[in-house]
Formats: sequence, C-alpha cells, structure tokens
Amino acid sequence: MPNTQPTQPPRLAWLFDIDGTILITEGASREAFVRAFADRFGLHDDLEDIRFDGRTEPLILGDILTKHGLELSGGDEAGFWNAVFDHMRQILIPPRGRLLPGAAELIDEVGKRSDWVMGLLTGNMSEMAHIKLSRFGLEDRFAFGAYGEQAENRDALARRVVAQIDSEYRLAPGRCVVLGDTEHDVHCARAAGAWSVAVATGTRTRSELEALGADLVLDDLTDSGPLLEWASKLP
Repeated sequence: MPNTQPTQPPRLAWLFDIDGTILITEGASREAFVRAFADRFGLHDDLEDIRFDGRTEPLILGDILTKHGLELSGGDEAGFWNAVFDHMRQILIPPRGRLLPGAAELIDEVGKRSDWVMGLLTGNMSEMAHIKLSRFGLEDRFAFGAYGEQAENRDALARRVVAQIDSEYRLAPGRCVVLGDTEHDVHCARAAGAWSVAVATGTRTRSELEALGADLVLDDLTDSGPLLEWASKLP
C-alpha cells in the first residue's frame, strides 16, 4: 500500500539507505556495472577494486572511468546508465537478492505512525533504486527520495533532502533520522544536522560504526522495538 501524505503534520522524518540496510543484491549491482562497461568499451573488468558500498553511483562510475583513463560525454553517459539498468533488471530476479532481517517489518511499523514520514537517502540512481525496491514490493512505501544523480556526494545529497523536508513538511534537520550501514550514512547525517542510526548489516562491523559516533548503533533490524522507542523520545 503506498505511503501517502500523513493526515496530520509529521513530527519525524525517516531517511532510509537501501543497500546493506534494507536489502542486499548479492553482487548484482557490481555485475550490472561490469556488463555495461563491457558493452560500452569492450573491456572486461570485475571491478572488485572499486568501492561500491555507501557511495553514490555517479562517483562509482567516475572511479571506473579514471581507472581506465576513459571518458563518457552526455549522450554516451545516458546510454551507459540505461545499459546498467537493463542489465540490473535481467540480473536481479528470484532467487537472487534478499531483504535484510527486520527491514520490511520496520518499514511497516514506521508507516503506521501518522506523525512520521518515510523517504529514501541513497547513493543509487533513482531508476536503480526503483529496480531494487520493486524486486521486493517496496517501491511505493516511501513518500520521497534523494538519489545519486541529484548531488555530487552523500553529504550534499543529505543536505538537499533535509532542506526539502523542511520546505515540504516544516521539519527542522533535528527532526530527521538517517538510517544506514556505512560511515557515509553517519557522516552525511552529521553534515545535514540529522540524527544517525547505524546498523551493522552491511560491510561495517558494529565496533566500526560505534567509533564513528552514530547516535544509535544496532546489530540488525530484527527487533525494532528499541529503535522505535528511541525515535519516539527524540526531543
């Protein structure tokens, strides 16, 4: 059921990361880039030395091009992204990929609160995010989104969406919660003046996330009670 505009002004905005937080694609994202790169340049690179986690996809593409001393101009870049998305649609089909434990249940619980609103804060391009969420029937659960093509990095993206939330919902940055699994999620929350919840379901350990100074660190989302209680008590 779509997450529609609340009937009363929201008091809290949740900003969900996708990869490593809500779901994992079991390497499908990297494979889609590998295939698109081979299509465009005729070069076969497994891209295992390119960091994907927590970063915007345009920055990932920039790293790939820099590695090989290549460039893409306007039309060529659009064609490359379309190839990535086409490959992703072909690759991310059952049984590949899975929701992380408790993620869907947390989204359900947050969605029940009329004074809370949910959005996305992801480094994925908007179409890539749609492909991933559609795979698990979650594409209509979020009222808005901030995506990789909308800013040069995660910090700028977080500031952009927090400003959007302030404009549309009259919620200050301190009424926003960023939920993610890497240091990029923690740092961008700080950059935007939002609260940070870090969950150790991606490639970072709990101790690594705790060292970053997130406001709340969780092993996973299987028990949403403490998180929901914490959020309900935010000043």
